[in-house]
Amino acid sequence: PENIPVEIIYEDDELCVVNKSADMVVHPGYGNYSGTLVNALVYHFDHLPALPSDYFGRPGLVHRLDKHTTGLMVVAKTENTLTHLAKQFFDRTTQRTYQALVWGDVEEEQGTVDLYLGRSLKNRKLMVGYPDQDHGKHAITHYKVIQRFGYVTLIECKLETGRTHQIRAHMKHIGHPLFHDLEYGGDKIIKGTSFSKYKQFIENCFKLLPGQALHAKTLGFYHPVKGKFMEFDSHLPSYFQKVLEKWERYTHRA
Repeated sequence: PENIPVEIIYEDDELCVVNKSADMVVHPGYGNYSGTLVNALVYHFDHLPALPSDYFGRPGLVHRLDKHTTGLMVVAKTENTLTHLAKQFFDRTTQRTYQALVWGDVEEEQGTVDLYLGRSLKNRKLMVGYPDQDHGKHAITHYKVIQRFGYVTLIECKLETGRTHQIRAHMKHIGHPLFHDLEYGGDKIIKGTSFSKYKQFIENCFKLLPGQALHAKTLGFYHPVKGKFMEFDSHLPSYFQKVLEKWERYTHRA
């Protein structure tokens, strides 16, 4: 347990919904034994339940977000709620939308990436697309364009499945890696001009972001006890919003 501040946007006797900040690892693991969301949760809440299959120290959790991904997560406070929520995620009855800034001008207004994701044979930390289930798990991401900035595009992604690095790997696969994604190649200039002013502009944008420009904006699920469908929304982090404002100004100048 560690006394780390956590932004709780909803709480009752069964669960709570938190807005995870950037740079926070969700649960302890190799190289991250402290300072995680789980360390904070076990400090703030007594006796968080864990799934029978949890060998990795993830009490209360039924889903995760990457270190640099911000946004909404639901945390179970009772065993019944944990089991109920886990089944909802497994049955795909939850609703989750993300906002992401990706490289390139996404051609279609909306689309779907339907691809099996598995560990890269070259780098086990990365997920890559495979044509069949022999090497990966089925993963489906629906996306639509929110705003175009020429060299980058703000999109909304709706997850039908919840695989590791799903949005990051899917968008990389279709040629639109996330802006400033350190692992999936988005941390260098992929689209744009060769002018030094443009290079400086991109570097200034990168400095504002801790990692990939990805935010878990909405979360919906059925309350395990009340039975009603609950929906939550969250604002983009201020640094994400500042990057969008910089692109807005740059686009208008161009």
